Amino acid sequence: MEDLKLHGFWYSPFTMRVVWTLKLKGLAYENIEEDRYNKSPQLLEYNPVHKKTPVLVHSGKPICESMIIVQYIDELWPQNPLVPHDPYDRAQARFWVAYSEQLVPALPALIRSTTPEEKEKAVEMIWGNFKVLEDHCLADKRKFFGGDKINMVDLAIGSLLTVFVTAEDIKQVKILVAEKFPLIHLWFDNFKNAPVIKENFPDREKMVATLKPIMERMLASS
Repeated sequence: MEDLKLHGFWYSPFTMRVVWTLKLKGLAYENIEEDRYNKSPQLLEYNPVHKKTPVLVHSGKPICESMIIVQYIDELWPQNPLVPHDPYDRAQARFWVAYSEQLVPALPALIRSTTPEEKEKAVEMIWGNFKVLEDHCLADKRKFFGGDKINMVDLAIGSLLTVFVTAEDIKQVKILVAEKFPLIHLWFDNFKNAPVIKENFPDREKMVATLKPIMERMLASS
């Protein structure tokens, strides 16, 4: 058994990426749930630069940043590969993983929106990114970004969409509109229903109950 420990927040899209990776690889690990507002001394020791989750500790050695962790795991445990073997395909996957980071700033903008105009502006920002994915990444109507099998792009974007659809309930807006983005909508359904993902997909009601007070706290501090 591998000596693996994961420090994270279960509701964080970045922690989800690592959890799904470990599950897809069939790896046992110890989960250490961190307190968002009172992080453990161990976490601060393991990630003194950013002081953020997730952190994977492998045989006492910490690895930080979610997609770096995903690629680290994939290199060590080759079963169910998540990083394409072909150099060109690998470069394309890394491009879309990097692009997925452009979705991240839209979430705080949505959380801090209070007026209909602010909400509309935040949603339009997200839709701009969705259109790029719809037109350029999923245009060939693949089941997953990796083709027939999940790869690291699915994990990167699927984790963020999980939080966006939770925000729909909290902010009373519609983000993932099937008529507007049919390919993304179909892909997200495929992703959520893939066996390992489905077994480890966070409960939507629990996500709402957990993220709502966090979002309200962020709004109050803005």
